[in-house]
Amino acid sequence: MHVIIDLCVVPLGVGVSVSSHVAACQRVIEASGLEHRMHAYGTNIEGPWDEVMAVVKRCHEAVHAMGAPRITTTLKLGTRIDREQHMDDKVASVETLLRRPGGGEV
Repeated sequence: MHVIIDLCVVPLGVGVSVSSHVAACQRVIEASGLEHRMHAYGTNIEGPWDEVMAVVKRCHEAVHAMGAPRITTTLKLGTRIDREQHMDDKVASVETLLRRPGGGEV
């Protein structure tokens, strides 16, 4: 099953700045080869369910290995079985509506 997730991993007990921990998680995501887009408060990742969830686990392992005693993660996910859809498709659909006069449905 194909899944698109929005992942936000936040280490606790490591001080105010968490950018090095975020970078470590981002390296794990990049190494996976899965399609992804980092944004200001997380990363969108898409691909086969088991591969995406394995990346989430590896992010936790990497951040714990850096000394974070706790991690809180926010995970939103979506699946479709009626048709194939990717992150870029979802964004393009809304961008198309924004370009139309009145913003009506396509």
